[in-house]
Amino acid sequence: MLWTFIPVAVLVTLTPGPATAMVIRSAMTGGVRAALMTIAGNSAGVLVWALLSVLGISALIAASEIAYTVLKVVGAGVLVVLGVQTILRTRRGQDAPAPKPIRARHALRDGFVSAVSNPKLSVFFIALFPQFVAPGSSVLAASVAMALIIVACDVLWFGTLAIAVSRAKETFMRSRAARWLERTTGAVLIALGVRVALQPR
Repeated sequence: MLWTFIPVAVLVTLTPGPATAMVIRSAMTGGVRAALMTIAGNSAGVLVWALLSVLGISALIAASEIAYTVLKVVGAGVLVVLGVQTILRTRRGQDAPAPKPIRARHALRDGFVSAVSNPKLSVFFIALFPQFVAPGSSVLAASVAMALIIVACDVLWFGTLAIAVSRAKETFMRSRAARWLERTTGAVLIALGVRVALQPR
C-alpha cells in the first residue's frame, strides 16, 4: 500500500504552496544553508501533523469550525508577517551591497511554524492517509511511514530548488534585480497568507 502512496507524495510536494515560497525566501535571503534549515523545519511540522492525526487531534481541529478558523487565521498571519519582513529587509539594506541574510535558526523556526500553522495539513492527513493504511496494520507505523515519504520528497525537491535559487541569486547579488526578486518573494508570501485566510474549508 505504501508504494502506491509515493506518486501522491510526489504530486503533493511539487504543488506550489507556502512551503515552496518559504524555501525560495530562505534561499534568497540566507543561501542554501538557511533554505535547508527551512526544509528541516517544514519536515518537522509535517511529522507533527502525522502524529497528531494518529492521536485524533487533527480530526478534532477539522471538525471544529472555531479551531479550524483560528488555525487558519494564525497560519495566514504567519505568512503575511514573514512576507512583510522579507520586503522590509530589502528596504533596510537598500544602501548595502546585499540584504541582511536570514539566520539559520530563524529559517528553521519559520519553516516549522508555517507548517504547523497550516490548517490544510490537518485535513490532508485525515482525508488521505487512511486510504493507504492496509487493514490490520498499525495506523501509527503507516502514518509515520507516509509522513517520512513526504519528507523525503520534500528534501529532494526543495533541496534542488534551494540550490538553483541560491546559485541564480549569486549571479546578480549586487544588482537591483536581487532586491526586486526578494521583494517579489515577500509579496508572494503575503498573497498566500491572504489566500489562506479567505479560503473556505
